[in-house]
Amino acid sequence: MNEASHQGERSPSGARTSTTTRGETVTSAIPAVDTAGVNALLERGRTLATPVLRAAVNRLAAPMDTVAAYHFGWIDAEGRPAHGDGGKAVRPALALLSAEAAGASPETGVPGAVAVELVHNFSLLHDDLMDGDEQRRHRDTVWKVHGPAQAILVGDALFALANEILLELGTAEAGRATRRLTTATRKLIDGQAQDISYEHRERVTVEECLEMEGNKTGALLACACSIGAVLGGADDRTADTLEAYGYHLGLAFQAVDDLLGIWGDPEATGKQTWSDLRQRKKSLPVVAALAAGGPASERLAGILAADAKLTDAQLADFDEEEFASRAALIEEAGGREWTSQEARRQHATAIEALSRVDMPAEVRAQLTALADFVVVRKR
Repeated sequence: MNEASHQGERSPSGARTSTTTRGETVTSAIPAVDTAGVNALLERGRTLATPVLRAAVNRLAAPMDTVAAYHFGWIDAEGRPAHGDGGKAVRPALALLSAEAAGASPETGVPGAVAVELVHNFSLLHDDLMDGDEQRRHRDTVWKVHGPAQAILVGDALFALANEILLELGTAEAGRATRRLTTATRKLIDGQAQDISYEHRERVTVEECLEMEGNKTGALLACACSIGAVLGGADDRTADTLEAYGYHLGLAFQAVDDLLGIWGDPEATGKQTWSDLRQRKKSLPVVAALAAGGPASERLAGILAADAKLTDAQLADFDEEEFASRAALIEEAGGREWTSQEARRQHATAIEALSRVDMPAEVRAQLTALADFVVVRKR
């Protein structure tokens, strides 16, 4: 982990039970979220980034342009204009605030916001295919509608566009921003590879899971939190500290995602019930439950060991009651509560990193509000 990585005390099983940062225990309490303020920040990110994002997608050859437009929710499966859910837009909002943290205008961060959003969606297109996810944002996924080949091609194209958008600026800052983006993308891919490999292992440690999630989610959010500042001329120390904020925010974000992947409301998440359990993911609640010890943990370990001997077809025959039973075991073993607390620990570490960057008070408050939103969100 980077310089802002926290060292928490561990239970005998390896799970953190408290967090210290720079020698002091940090609180895990989350204040009431300024929902209206956060929604305004997210909407500003969409408003400034979407026209540039659409223009980038329009460069793609047919049919990749329309496939990408479907993925972003701009058209339906028949090609008709639509107003689909384009995602939370947290990363564009962070990229614009990053520019303002460095004293630049939010518009300075737009190319970075678009580049990060393109990489994020490149990963979603490929992840949905690799994970076999049939629903995203309350609609059929691209591979389900347009086929696996188009999902792969469009994902690759979005990654290429991300680099084009930055390099076309032709500035030294753009080169620095591109290096950060490509490094984050490589870590993201590392994390996805780790995630897939863990599905076929009986045991994964808490440390391995956090490393994987730091790569898969933390790296790109860290980049989003620094890329606008870099485009605005910030020095590496400032950019690195903003990345530390984003890295720990990413771990908090993924911990909440892991909770929603098991216990989330499908109406809110747009995914199937028990989606992560269906895919045999070794997410934080599962890993923490297995590490906890005790009767529930041991029963869960036995069930997962038996799963390893089954074929995919046999696993697909599991009914809702089976997944509900497993979710109950994870909760009984403490996996749900530990993951909830881990989200708050990572949130506190992210907020602490902000204290090491000089920035306008309003921007600091907005970055804090976005961090609060990440931890209490329901989708």
